[in-house]
Amino acid sequence: MDRPRLLGNFLRARREAVSLEDAGLTRMGRRRTPGLRREEVAMLAGVSNDYYVRLEQGRERRPSEQVLNALARVLRLDDAATEHLYELAYPRPRPRPVRREEQVSLRLLRLLRV
Repeated sequence: MDRPRLLGNFLRARREAVSLEDAGLTRMGRRRTPGLRREEVAMLAGVSNDYYVRLEQGRERRPSEQVLNALARVLRLDDAATEHLYELAYPRPRPRPVRREEQVSLRLLRLLRV
């Protein structure tokens, strides 16, 4: 699965885990889905609804630090979850494993010669 989709899935899951009351909003009528709506997250984070939808859909790939911090605050992320959010938005290059050629020790070579 590609990174933008992982970011979108993470945002969606965290959005669904935050209640209206946790976000300081008042419940008005029945809701079909748990948690916050996209437009509520966008409003609380200070971004446009369209921009937030693009983030969840994986069409926006590089949100700014300000946006990530606002989303972490709205979604009530702890330090580990905030770090994961940043990692999804800005993946660090992974070092490639170094392939070592296998070498036979001198002791083993001597033992085989006997």
